[in-house]
Amino acid sequence: MKLDTQMQVFSFDAITEQAQRFERMGFDCVWTFEAAHDPFMPLALAATATQHLQIGTNISVAFGRSPFTMAQTAWDLQRASGGRFRLGLGTQVRAHVERRFSMPFDHPAARVTDYIRCVRAIWDTFQNGTRPQYQGPFYQFRLMNPFFNPGPIEHPDIPIYLAGVNPRMCRAAGEVANGFHVHPMHSVGYLKSIVLPALEEGAKLNNRSANDIELYAPVFAISGETQAEIDAVEREVRQQIAFYASTPNYRVLLEHHGYDSLGKELSDLMRKGIWQRCRSSFRMR
Repeated sequence: MKLDTQMQVFSFDAITEQAQRFERMGFDCVWTFEAAHDPFMPLALAATATQHLQIGTNISVAFGRSPFTMAQTAWDLQRASGGRFRLGLGTQVRAHVERRFSMPFDHPAARVTDYIRCVRAIWDTFQNGTRPQYQGPFYQFRLMNPFFNPGPIEHPDIPIYLAGVNPRMCRAAGEVANGFHVHPMHSVGYLKSIVLPALEEGAKLNNRSANDIELYAPVFAISGETQAEIDAVEREVRQQIAFYASTPNYRVLLEHHGYDSLGKELSDLMRKGIWQRCRSSFRMR
């Protein structure tokens, strides 16, 4: 088992200091996530400020960038970190991809599978000069000249992690990813009954087993030195869980535990913009 952590700051000076502190504390990896800030910029700073700490995205939105843009960014971070970078991808949900990123979202599991294969084809060209001739159902990579090729690096095998919640995305991760990002809103029963069997099913398509796939499983934790701090963190966790639970993509977890009606209730409140009610509707258990 490895112990990872998450980057909590985004100012340049604070990122460097926090990454170095995480390395001194003995963490194996620090991850960033794509929300209000770009997930890659902090990792560039962390890469140059540390020597052993692994760095990665949990997650970067795959469909918000072309495969070439993603491949190029990952390649540069792998070079800068001396082989310590892990590319964590997620699909996000239809509304955000189409209405915030202005990108297509159809067939997300098949699309992200094609996306990952295309990224790896691009890396093969970067490293080996392979003629670009990838043509998938959603993406293609068929043009390259030396001016746009960053060239080989010492550690070209960049691990790709895929995040998922529903069985179809878990199967996709089992088929094409090196690792799987478990969503922080999960349970042991959900992992055993839904996630692991789907990973195994996908892994068999690539002649391997789920044991070959590294799982990163963050959790929501409520802690603090005073009751006021604990209460503040609890409110934040309530809001996060309520937000995720309001999204239909996460309904499979609620249904697994018999909370079908709660997901629909939270979705209705979210559509009406009643955030406070969303948070209070979710009882901590």
